[in-house]
Amino acid sequence: MDFKLELGKAIGAVVGMEAEEVSSWMEVPPESAMGDYAFPCFRLAKTMRKAPPMIAAELAQQVEKPDFVERVEVKGAYLNFFLDKATFAKAVLEEIAEKKESYGKSTMGNGKTIVIDYSSPNIAKPFHVGHLRSTVIGNALYHLYETLGYHCEGVNHLGDWGTQFGKLIVAYQLWGNAKDVEEKGISELMRLYVKFHDVAEEKPELEDDARAWFVKMQDGDEEALRLWKWFYDISIKEFERVYAMLHVSFDHYTGESFYNDKMAAVVDELKEKNLLTESNGAMIVDLSEENMPPCLIIRTDGGTLYATRDITAALYRKKTFDFDKCIYLTALDQNLHFAQWFKVIEKMGYDWSKDLVHVPFGLVSLDSGKLSTRKGHVVLMEDLLHQAIAETKKIIEEKNPSLPNKEEVAKQVGIGAVIFNDLYNSRIKDVVFSWERMLNFEGETGPYVQYTNARACSILRKAQMVAPEQVDFSKLSDPATADVCKALYSFPEKIKEAAAKYEPSVLSRNLMDIAQKFNKFYHDNPILNSEEDVKQARLLVVRAVQIVLTCGLAILGMEAPEQM
Repeated sequence: MDFKLELGKAIGAVVGMEAEEVSSWMEVPPESAMGDYAFPCFRLAKTMRKAPPMIAAELAQQVEKPDFVERVEVKGAYLNFFLDKATFAKAVLEEIAEKKESYGKSTMGNGKTIVIDYSSPNIAKPFHVGHLRSTVIGNALYHLYETLGYHCEGVNHLGDWGTQFGKLIVAYQLWGNAKDVEEKGISELMRLYVKFHDVAEEKPELEDDARAWFVKMQDGDEEALRLWKWFYDISIKEFERVYAMLHVSFDHYTGESFYNDKMAAVVDELKEKNLLTESNGAMIVDLSEENMPPCLIIRTDGGTLYATRDITAALYRKKTFDFDKCIYLTALDQNLHFAQWFKVIEKMGYDWSKDLVHVPFGLVSLDSGKLSTRKGHVVLMEDLLHQAIAETKKIIEEKNPSLPNKEEVAKQVGIGAVIFNDLYNSRIKDVVFSWERMLNFEGETGPYVQYTNARACSILRKAQMVAPEQVDFSKLSDPATADVCKALYSFPEKIKEAAAKYEPSVLSRNLMDIAQKFNKFYHDNPILNSEEDVKQARLLVVRAVQIVLTCGLAILGMEAPEQM
């Protein structure tokens, strides 16, 4: 039942407004002592020509109280509704019992396609902790939209083209050998890349050699492309090992190189539409009318740029997937880049430019400063995950040494801790990377939510449940139960809100709220040792929490171990 909408109908009937509009004004008070829903009367003051507190007092007398409302109170300009706890619990718990894993799912996205461009590490560079955010936020958004019925296409737009490969080829020819690259993989490629930058500071002519090799790659030179493909294959193998640990997968690995043979047609189209102008030997799209710097399309040496490839990729994706929305997950500092080429798409006359969305996020930095692959100053993602697993295993050995499947649970909890830590705070915030905080298993962490789920599983293993229709819901009228049910009730709305705001933290915080409220419920209410009718009613709460936590964690890309 949509309680807000039903209250909207009751109020709307008195004030002569649509139920949907009235319900959209409805608020949830910060404390349950102030009611379950509050209707602010300020907006009615103009049309009713009365003071808001007077309107609230009149509405309290005139509104026909729905069956699920226990009482109505006036507090200043607010009309506060207190729901009947047992009726509310019955509505929420019966729906979860019936829908099970489908609770929170929706058909709102049926027939619509969303393309999500996420992760996108650079070939021949290590998959480091700086890539974590795009990867886990993108993965969570993919699951959120899927839950709402959208068809999703996940794209890993790999950084697999550009001058950096010219640098790597020069470095490999000067200081590398095939045996080391084969044996050490990305770490050896990284060593060569860092060395190139160190030496190029003294010998800037190396930069010219690198640019020349990249032009050879663009011209189809056999040796240049052989080396590039070799670096590519080595990198993908390492990336996929990390993705497997994070349980992240993609529908398409179409990196920048995929668009090499598609860019000429786009450049021709820009020329035909009189959008290209020459500037100091380069070709640009002038965006001065939009108060933006020009969008560089072709460099002075004839090479293409990120913008050229991004515009080409967007045109290809629209043609291939006919998307309703195409989402790009990158760091906040790329805002201008996306604003520029989105504007170019609009100038090309494509009205779907409005469906291109840049979803920015804050950076991850080390306690000791910003990450930089040029300086080799990185924390490798694989090392981080192994460390998280090892730390978790230590805790399991201390607290529950006889736990079955210790290795598997350590993986689920350790990797879950890393993911939840990233998705719990607003994506726009910068994250200062701290081992200690990420692996803290107390408080508002992933392991806390996972442990709550395991606790619910443990209770359910020890009990026989009856069918929901045999449950006496009048036994569920205490405040702790009502608080759990409220948090469970908001789960479907939080999924929609998280998707609408491109903000997985909305869901993470709802799961934390459910876990905290359930633990209070568990503390306040004996379950297995209570009388049979009370026990059965409370078991239904436990089962609902277990279902919702498991589903919610899966959307975030986490597992929910049944024992911890």
